[in-house]
Amino acid sequence: MGLCLLLLFPACTPRAARPVVAPEGPEDLARRYLDAWARNDVAAQRKGLLDAPADFDAQQARWRQDLGVVASRFERPELEADDGVTAVVRFRGVHTLRGLGDWEVESRLRFERKGPRWGLRWTPEVLHPAARPGDRFGRNRSWGPRGALLDADGDPLTVPGEVIRIGVMPGRVKDRAAVASVLQAQLGVDPARVLAALNAANAQPEQFVAVIDVRPERYQQVRAVLAPVPGIFFRKKPARLTPAEGFAAHTLGRVGEVTAEALQLLGLPYQAGDVVGLSGLERAQERTLAGRPSGEVRLLRRSGDSEVLYRFDGEPGRDVRTTLRMDVQAAAEAALMDVTWPAALVAVDTSTGQVLAVASRPLGEALHRALTGRYPPGSTFKVVTAEALLANGLKPDSRVDCPLEATAGRKRFRNFESEVLGTTTLRRAFALSCNTTFIQLESKLDPSALQDATRRFGFGVAYDVGLPSPGATFPEPRDDAERASAVMGQGRVLVTPLHMATVAAAADSGVWHAPSLLADADAGPEARLSPGTSKALRELMRAVVTEGTAKSAASFAGLMGKTGTAEFGTSVPPETHAWFVGVRGGIGFAVFVEGGGVGGRVAVPLAIRFLKALDAPGALSLKHDDAC
Repeated sequence: MGLCLLLLFPACTPRAARPVVAPEGPEDLARRYLDAWARNDVAAQRKGLLDAPADFDAQQARWRQDLGVVASRFERPELEADDGVTAVVRFRGVHTLRGLGDWEVESRLRFERKGPRWGLRWTPEVLHPAARPGDRFGRNRSWGPRGALLDADGDPLTVPGEVIRIGVMPGRVKDRAAVASVLQAQLGVDPARVLAALNAANAQPEQFVAVIDVRPERYQQVRAVLAPVPGIFFRKKPARLTPAEGFAAHTLGRVGEVTAEALQLLGLPYQAGDVVGLSGLERAQERTLAGRPSGEVRLLRRSGDSEVLYRFDGEPGRDVRTTLRMDVQAAAEAALMDVTWPAALVAVDTSTGQVLAVASRPLGEALHRALTGRYPPGSTFKVVTAEALLANGLKPDSRVDCPLEATAGRKRFRNFESEVLGTTTLRRAFALSCNTTFIQLESKLDPSALQDATRRFGFGVAYDVGLPSPGATFPEPRDDAERASAVMGQGRVLVTPLHMATVAAAADSGVWHAPSLLADADAGPEARLSPGTSKALRELMRAVVTEGTAKSAASFAGLMGKTGTAEFGTSVPPETHAWFVGVRGGIGFAVFVEGGGVGGRVAVPLAIRFLKALDAPGALSLKHDDAC
């Protein structure tokens, strides 16, 4: 009967015992609290408190704000004491402070038992063992002096100085067009940039809105014209100055207040408002030049006293020695002075590959075309082609043909300006840059001969200059026509002006050296030219100057070189870049003018200006106290 009753009334069936959930202990609560703290979840932090202070949320926010806390993490807490009524849990926190780094703090959480449950009795001791009610936290932070960029002799290329910031006050401007026009005429400022500054949403009528910074000497030249124009104002501003306006501007770079993009890339220990390198070597060597900031975390007592809780030991910035030579760089700047076309000039030491000078134009354009611009080298590439021919048995006096046309892969190739030399020597064909000669001669070589020669001149080799520079590429030709184009530096052959300076240097020394801008950098890759070719190359390149396309530079004793006129684009007739690569006195150099025309007519005169500036008396005297 009992069995039937159980079946009929299942509700009478004994239930399984329900599990009893024990209240969380001090360690569990500590972990929960610290997890919420790490998430900056103040509401979750407050949930487990006994008699939470009325200003608990404000204290947490003030602690983060006063110290610049951007993140906190905690190690696993450990129970230190527990008598059943009170308990102490020890923990270690690591707080990342904006612009300083990690601050480690060991402290305690104190718990009390109320009935079956534990709760946290919160006091400022949780933030730091020395903190008491009414105390606040504070910090300070400062950078040491920034290191300098030095030239190859150890003299500073950048020194602390002052620039004049020229700007506008919107409320004082009477004629916007007049302001934009005078700034364009005197300083080359784009009128759209001036109008954008005047229209800025956050520009108040009496707010000074910066437009351009100029050196003191430039300010003195334009002040008399700009000062009378209503709305234009001037402010002095600390800056790092180079020996002269525009001196190695793209290479050395500039410093200024950190941008949002730069701040994201730099990370700790940087923060908004810091002055950092924004371009060039100032940016690339930022960590070395800037060092690390120092700082303190302080406890500010309600009584007015203060106590240092932690010190961040900073590091002063260190100087960075470059390979630039003051005289060679000054000569490069003189050569490109007043050049309105986009242009570049690079000079390297023939025995080491160290960069002695590098200049890009225009100055107001961010592109450092000397290092990062990639262009067809045109006939300057015949230095490489000639080395391949010489390595396979030809001599400067070898008899060769220079017809009007040569055909390769069903494509006809002609000489520049329809030149015909007939039967002549390799020396003369090189000096006058006969395309058909080199196309015919190279076609008789093993297809790998030219490819091997390019590797001896560093094509396809990755190297670290100290600033971004993609080097040179020589893709394997896909057919005979492309191979013929490559022979004369066209087709898919691409180089930087920097790399072509190393090609000229290698022809002189017999060894190609990867270029470098930093004096203390490890030696980069190098390659040897084929035995005996360097001497013959020097003979060919000297003939370019004495009897060829660079004859206008024949007065410079010992100068060797090669001109180039490189076609680009789809225009008919095609537009051309102007090139000249040369060597003299242990300096290999390349002159390049983008879209400039014919190498012998455009690039060679700039090379002459460069060499004249190098030879000028007192060329070594350009120092900061002379220029500023």
